[in-house]
Amino acid sequence: MTTSQGIFICGEVIEGKLPTVTRELLALGKRLHNDLKQPLSTLLVGKNIQKAAEEAITLGADTVYVADGPPFSESHPDLYIAILTEAIKQMTPSVVVLGHTEMGREVAPRLAARLGTTVTMDCTGLSIDPETKRLLQSKPVYGGNAIAVWVSESCDPQMVTIRPRAVMPEEPDASRKGEVKTLTVPVTDSMIRGRLLETVKQEGEGIKLEDAKVIVAGGGGIGGSEGFRMLEELARVLRGTVGVTRVPCDEGWKPLSLEIGQTGHIVTPSLYIAVGLSGAPQHMAGCAGSKCIVAINRDPDAQIFKEADFGVVGDYRQVLPPMIEKCKALLG
Repeated sequence: MTTSQGIFICGEVIEGKLPTVTRELLALGKRLHNDLKQPLSTLLVGKNIQKAAEEAITLGADTVYVADGPPFSESHPDLYIAILTEAIKQMTPSVVVLGHTEMGREVAPRLAARLGTTVTMDCTGLSIDPETKRLLQSKPVYGGNAIAVWVSESCDPQMVTIRPRAVMPEEPDASRKGEVKTLTVPVTDSMIRGRLLETVKQEGEGIKLEDAKVIVAGGGGIGGSEGFRMLEELARVLRGTVGVTRVPCDEGWKPLSLEIGQTGHIVTPSLYIAVGLSGAPQHMAGCAGSKCIVAINRDPDAQIFKEADFGVVGDYRQVLPPMIEKCKALLG
């Protein structure tokens, strides 16, 4: 039987602050802590992150390990993996949790290989088997049409990535006490095989896809960049944002930064309006966690209608204008 103890959250820091995904992971970590009765710790890497570390304690962490300073200012996967490997080997936790973010998707498989364990990617739920005390890892399969539950029976630590917005973050508790510890990891050139040459921030307006409660998504059926103006208007009225399938990106109608799917963003909005898209598994893998999917497509046999909660068969150019006007009237 393993002697590993503890839940370890691989936190992320953006511009010195805790992003939503780290808050969500800490909320999930608290639940596992309550079930396993094991300490909850997290690692934060960055520059000037003392306040972020203190905030992590108010969100449930018993111990926050920080790698703070200029060497860690860049969000570099190679460096992050090296630090995580060293930290986890020292702490020997039983459970390691990362966010299924751009960084998490790159780091998790490589980290698992270094630790000699397995990793279950893109989980939407975690629980504890009451008898074995092993981690039950739930994740969508077959394009979101089913949920599989995975168990790592012998490998430790048990490692997973969690889909953003799969868990609601909790309110901070300023009365909580915890400890912030500095993690000393010598940084050498051999740790970093790649070099960050430039950081380009995506210029854009509105809500980020991962944070949006309403998304209006368009596919190849929109027919061109002009057609997206109508989708953007509906998104504006509903206080949401616009996403796309792969086709509009490949055609140059919209940037890759808006793609939703296996090779793009993973989103879980309250309302997902799918316009002129077929419902291919590659796309549905990115939006299957939506609470409500409304499909608009002129093909009554489109796969998207099998995935949707509600559907409208018709040309979006005829369906959306009255829909926009009605939403304006209802929402003011």
